[in-house]
Amino acid sequence: QVQLVESGGGLVRPGESLRLSCAASGTDTIYTVLWYRQAPGKEREWVAAIASGGSATYGDSVKGRFTISRDNAKKTVYLQMNSLKPEDTAVYYCNTGWRGTNYWGQGTQVTVSS
Repeated sequence: QVQLVESGGGLVRPGESLRLSCAASGTDTIYTVLWYRQAPGKEREWVAAIASGGSATYGDSVKGRFTISRDNAKKTVYLQMNSLKPEDTAVYYCNTGWRGTNYWGQGTQVTVSS
């Protein structure tokens, strides 16, 4: 059983930065990890993904502002979020698959407001 725990969310002003973490346990390794977000009243949106080798992809709305990275030894994936905008306000979730099962964390709230 894989557990994912997100952390690092909070309340920031527009233009500020946050770094989210997604720590995995219950497995010796993690493979591709994805970040999603869900704003109130909206569908869950894919944000970024990072493969086990480190190659990263991003959604259009965050490209150039967010950076995903990973520390395989710590089984942790990070999402560095710069130049935050009010429209980035959402609950952020990390997700991974392992042995055919999809796992989600509990989410961490990010609020961008002046």
